[in-house]
Amino acid sequence: MSNHNLFAALRAAFPSDLNAVAVETDEGLRYSWRDLDRATAMMANLLASLDLPQGSRIAVQVEKSVEAMMLYLATLRAGYVFLPLNTAYQSAEIEYFIGNAEPAVVVCSPANFGWVSKIAFKAGTQHVFTLGDDRTGSLLDRAAHHSDQHKTVSKKADDLAAILYTSGTTGRSKGAMLTHGNMLSNAVMLKDYWGWKRGDVLIHALPIFHVHGLFVAIHGALINGSKMIWMAKFEPKRVIARMPEATVFMGVPTLYVRMLAEPGMTREAVRNMRLFIAGSAPLLLETFNEWQQRTGHTILERYGMSETVMLTSNPYSADKRYGKQTERRGGTVGFPLPGVSLRVRGDDGKDLPVGEIGGIQVKGPNVFKGYWRMPEKTAEEFTSDGYFKTGDVGKVDERGYVTIVGRSKDLIISGGYNVYPAEIEGYINEMAGVAESALVGVPHPDFGEVGVAVVIAKPGANLKPDAIVADLKSKLANFKIPKRCFVVPELPRNTMGKVQKNLLRDQYKGLFAA
Repeated sequence: MSNHNLFAALRAAFPSDLNAVAVETDEGLRYSWRDLDRATAMMANLLASLDLPQGSRIAVQVEKSVEAMMLYLATLRAGYVFLPLNTAYQSAEIEYFIGNAEPAVVVCSPANFGWVSKIAFKAGTQHVFTLGDDRTGSLLDRAAHHSDQHKTVSKKADDLAAILYTSGTTGRSKGAMLTHGNMLSNAVMLKDYWGWKRGDVLIHALPIFHVHGLFVAIHGALINGSKMIWMAKFEPKRVIARMPEATVFMGVPTLYVRMLAEPGMTREAVRNMRLFIAGSAPLLLETFNEWQQRTGHTILERYGMSETVMLTSNPYSADKRYGKQTERRGGTVGFPLPGVSLRVRGDDGKDLPVGEIGGIQVKGPNVFKGYWRMPEKTAEEFTSDGYFKTGDVGKVDERGYVTIVGRSKDLIISGGYNVYPAEIEGYINEMAGVAESALVGVPHPDFGEVGVAVVIAKPGANLKPDAIVADLKSKLANFKIPKRCFVVPELPRNTMGKVQKNLLRDQYKGLFAA
């Protein structure tokens, strides 16, 4: 392929009947494949008319809409770099991202134009457009005057396609630079690995400022020429109601928990579904098992990062296509994907034996180019032989299944012993009446650091913190036992459903202050 522009590959996969429905929204709007082609051409022509320097960044903070997806595709098509920003970010954060990325164009929600444009113009951005989730805004007004024909800009596989700012739980957020080749290699490989087939329909109920919703879900559907049922927001009843028309669903664990709370979540509701995929946060074994019992379907759990798109996955089918007799196993994230090399290393930089916990390192065509304008940080995160240090801690069993036990920054070193929060959380989560738990490390004058358990009870359960700690003492080594336990109504989460342990650490850091 001479043109490695990701859009060229997605466009080539459109079905021959361009009048067929490509996207249907929960409001009943229908967009054909021809609509996607024409609208992205008009937006790409608008961007081209601005005479932007090569490699210009297009920063976008808008609510989820089909037009927002079209803007992403148009940015690729025009050869620029897409920079999605979480809709929850406030002015100080936006100021940092715009200052750091120096985008040539900023697109924001009409309601935020006043303050966003002020920040953007002050930072030297030339163009600020608005895009509403109701098909309004200056971006669409301006694009309407441009031709609906556009020749996709030629790109090399190594050219930058997107910058994703990582959530930055420690220090400043870093911009992960993903190339056309990174994303295309991953999309093509997952199409095969997850058994995408003709006639598949995806329910898209995720945000689109993140790898999961923007890349894994959208690329998956488009590169298969598959229709999407587009949900502006996740509402369990609405999603369940559309399942008879769909075959694939991707969600974070919280979405599965919320669907299981609905009486309508039955085998009949999912009779046409082919595949349920979970990621972005750990899936509790209890959720995995309950989903299997209620629906007859086994959730496929996988593992990826902003810096790498997808890295590992449980197998789609229990065949020997990839050389192993396999099944989907709860509590694991499956095997390294074809083309991905994964290893587990100790603090001394040596490979660890099977079953031992250490730092996960990866290499492959999907692994990013580095951090935007942070050459020292980039150099620090790669080994001399080119492996990326993920910052995740895990192990690989004798059959090759990978299990993630936490983030290295979540590791608690208490009195010189390593404590892995995921292990202790696993025990707490199995206790009667526990809905979920999080273990964080806080400073301690004697031990350096100790664990604090924060637990949510199931409805109607009356949990006693002392009883939780006593139960753990009968099962675990003393150095692993949390020094304090709190039962709370909810855990702080980001928009992808991940528990924000940095906020919990801040909240409880003064507990043992001398």
